[in-house]
Parts: sequence; structure tokens; C-alpha cells
Amino acid sequence: MNNKNTFIVGFMLFAIFFGAGNLIFPPRLGLETGAQFWLSSLGFIATGVGLPLLGIIVSAFYQGGYSKALKQIHPWFSLIFLSAIYLSIGPFLAIPRTAATSYEIAIQPFLKGEQPISLLIFTALYFILSLWLALSPSKMVERVGSILTPALLIAIAALVIKSFLMFADNDYATVNVPEPVFFKGFVSGYLTMDALASIAYSVIVISAIQSKGVEKQQLPRQTLFAGLIAAGALTLIYFALAWIGSKISLSNETLALIKEKNLDIGTYLLNTAAQQTFGELGRIILGIIVTLACLTTAIGLIVSVSEYFYEIYHKISYKVYALTFTVISFILSNQGLNAVLSKSVPVLLVLYPIAITVILLMFINIFFKLPLLAQRIPIFLVSIVSLCSVLELEFTKSLPLKAHSMEWVIFAIFGTIVGYLYASVQNKRYNFLQK
Repeated sequence: MNNKNTFIVGFMLFAIFFGAGNLIFPPRLGLETGAQFWLSSLGFIATGVGLPLLGIIVSAFYQGGYSKALKQIHPWFSLIFLSAIYLSIGPFLAIPRTAATSYEIAIQPFLKGEQPISLLIFTALYFILSLWLALSPSKMVERVGSILTPALLIAIAALVIKSFLMFADNDYATVNVPEPVFFKGFVSGYLTMDALASIAYSVIVISAIQSKGVEKQQLPRQTLFAGLIAAGALTLIYFALAWIGSKISLSNETLALIKEKNLDIGTYLLNTAAQQTFGELGRIILGIIVTLACLTTAIGLIVSVSEYFYEIYHKISYKVYALTFTVISFILSNQGLNAVLSKSVPVLLVLYPIAITVILLMFINIFFKLPLLAQRIPIFLVSIVSLCSVLELEFTKSLPLKAHSMEWVIFAIFGTIVGYLYASVQNKRYNFLQK
């Protein structure tokens, strides 16, 4: 594949992971960590950029992607884990988040006070349109999406450049962060849900890359190069947005007002930056672009999740799945963005450690073949520990790294070593008996 196609694939990967909903997390992280924004951003980029792209690159080495690999670990684990991922990046978290984010960026700033009826009307129209387009076999959404990603990128670039010119002399936000900020950023990166998406959509992404003329034997190498291009662009954007958040100081009165109105700080910071740099027109344009970009994402997610569950259980039609998931998303989005985000954290604290373990085990397996037991034990242990931690069972409170939500790491390493050693002993014993 030539350099031109490498950049095309790189931009495609960038577009897949650069969701409009992701814009709200780096500014909030910047505000919360102030002058240490660069360190918290590194943690955020590790899980919000590095891990998803590693997930795609790793899948290029496996025929059948994660689905086949997970079935080898155990068919029931594959079914439950993938279903949980699709429900998370679908109706229970990601789809409602697209609508709630659009509302808080495009509509809320122009209203006086909290108006639940306006959110209800907006989300009703948003999801009626989403469902209609999800049920209509049309390339329109794909074409609109291909236009909106560059438009959103141009809008963010303009916002960042103007912000650098205007806010460079501002003091960093004064904050008191008791925990190591890297780990704060690391866990904040879970909110992007991109690592989960990389597992769910890896086969589709790899097929799309192959459609650009990449031969099978060149697939891992070219996916790596394209991934580095996408990672570089995403890293620059997230760093820049975190910097903007760290330079916009919010008074205690403003923070109290945001809390009173149940608004998300990330959307408030984006709106504030847009208004201060380009005035009301800039804020309106940003709101329109973000809303349309979120809409195309929602449609794509409704289609993907409905197709996945229709594949598993054919007795319910695709249209019924699509309608059900749209209604669930509509109901949850009306709780507001803050509620959607707060409810997503416990779910992601269970799913992300498992996803990280799966991706890293498959990565190690490329270079150093791991016995099946060395994959099953760590995944089982991480699943149990993560679930118990979220349920706040007593024994988890004293686990090492619990304060950073990283207590599962030790169990992942321990499980891999024990599984490998046990499998090696069993293999030697079998070879001895065969002699």
C-alpha cells in the first residue's frame, strides 16, 4: 500500500475513534488537574488512544478477530462479554450520551435555567430521526459522516488555535488533586469507550482497511503505520483540549451553578471556550457540527448493535431490536448527560479491566505463545475482582492499587504466570508419560 493509502486508512481510524462525545472529557480533565494536565493527559491517552488502536492492530494478526479468539477462551464468556460491550457502546451508555452531549452543547447554553421539556423534545426528534435513518438502507449517513468528521476537525483546530492565542497568558486552574494524576487520566480514558469499540468492531475495521487495497500479509504492518498516524492526531487534539480546560478558571459560584443545573463541566468548558474565542456564532456553529456528528454516530451504533443481537437471536426482527434500543436510549438520555456519565463509570470499571487484559494477552500471544490456561485464568480473576470492586465488597478495599482503580493488574499478572506454569508442568508430564 502506498503512502497516500496509508494516510487514508490512518484518517479512517482517526474518524472511527474521534467521536464528538469524546470532546467533553479532556477539557474537564484539564480543569481538574491544572498545571499537571500534561501528566493526566498521558494517562487519558494511554486508555483513550493507545489501547483502542492497539486493539485494532492486534486483531489484524488473528483470523476472525476477537470473536473467534474469545470463543476459544470459552463460548459463554465470548457471548456474555461481547453482549455487555455492545449494550454499553449502544443503548445503555454511548447512544444516550450522544443525544445528551448534543443537547448540552447545542441547546442548553441558549436557555435560561433547567428546562426538562426542551430536553424531552430535542431527544424525541433526535431519536425519531436516528431510528428512521437506521431502518433506511441508505449510504446517506455514511456520506454525511465523511463530511462531518473533517468539518468537526476544522472547527476544533480553529478553536484550539484561537484559544492558544487568547489563553496563553492565563494562569492554570488552581486545583488540589490528592491522587496521582496519571491514574486519574488513565481511568478517565475509560469514558471514551473506544477500547471496547475496538474489540466489537475490529473485524469491520480490518475489512475496511483491506478494501483500501491492503494485502493480507501486509495487513498488520500497514494497520500499525495507519494506527500511528491516527494516534498522533488524536494525541494532539486531546492534549490541546486538556490545555484549554486547564486555562479556563471557573469560580466557586460558577461551579456551584453548574452543579445546581446538573450540567457537565466538559460541555460547559467547550461552550465557554467557543463563546470567548468566536462569540455566539462560533458557539452555534460548534453546536450544529457536534450535534450532526453525534447523530451519525448514534445511527451507526443503533445499526451495529441491532445487527449483532439479530445475528445471535433471529426470532426477533432487526426492526424490533432497533426500535427497542432506540427507546431505551431515549429514556436514558432524558436523565441528562451527568446522570448518563455517572452511571457509566461502574460499568466501565468492570468492562475495561477485562478488555485491557484481553487485548494485552492477545498482544503477548503474537510474540510468545500462551497456553489457553494462561489466558483463561487471568481473565477469570480480573472479571471477578473488577466486579467485586465495583460492588465494594469488603476484601477489595485493602487490595494494592485499589485507590487508583488498578487493583486488577496484580491478578492479571498472577493469573497469567500461574496459568503458564501449570500448563507447562502438565505438558511436561504428558510428554513424560508418552515416552
